[in-house]
Amino acid sequence: MNTNLIDTFKHKGLRKKLVTTVKSKGIRDERVLTAIESVPRHYFFDSGFLEYAYEDKAFPIGEGQTISQPYTVAFQTELLDLRKGDKILEVGTGSGYQAAILFNMGGKVYSIERQRPLYVKAKEMLPKIGCIVKVHFGDGYNGLQAFAPFDRILVTAGAPLIPQPLIDQLKPGGKMVIPLNENDYQVMTLIVKNEDGSTNITQHGIFKFVPLLGDKSR
Repeated sequence: MNTNLIDTFKHKGLRKKLVTTVKSKGIRDERVLTAIESVPRHYFFDSGFLEYAYEDKAFPIGEGQTISQPYTVAFQTELLDLRKGDKILEVGTGSGYQAAILFNMGGKVYSIERQRPLYVKAKEMLPKIGCIVKVHFGDGYNGLQAFAPFDRILVTAGAPLIPQPLIDQLKPGGKMVIPLNENDYQVMTLIVKNEDGSTNITQHGIFKFVPLLGDKSR
């Protein structure tokens, strides 16, 4: 991670340009756009790669994982439709950037990461930039039962199926966004849990994610 947490006028200008790019691709939620403009994405890059921080592209962060493309982050966040004060479970902390966006929008964020080096980095990094996120090390397929139920669940890696524990940990009336498919590309899927425990599922376009790792049999 970038240890020099300096946010210059140049960085802020690059974020404004990034917001313009993301907006041109169809993102309309002003809260999401404000969060993209507010969170310094370059903080989540190693210092040798800072010139890539404000390109609208995914970028490797080690352990076979990536920091997601800003448009993808914005799309998932807009689809999640979070409200200030919502209790959110993020499955796949990665760099911590998405968690910072959710916190910036007023979410009470719990995040789980399976790769220990990424977990350690994010747990150390997020408080340094004022993001109060409860980061946990563990298997995202199992969620965080001890802290359930959640108003919103966001999965940031491609899953071959909808993990039942995540459905169980979603509040009635809650929403989950998850990229589904075992192949090279995933379908962005929105799951709304009804009061009787049933779900409504809609699909929202094709994206590309690294795979969600864990014990899929559970």
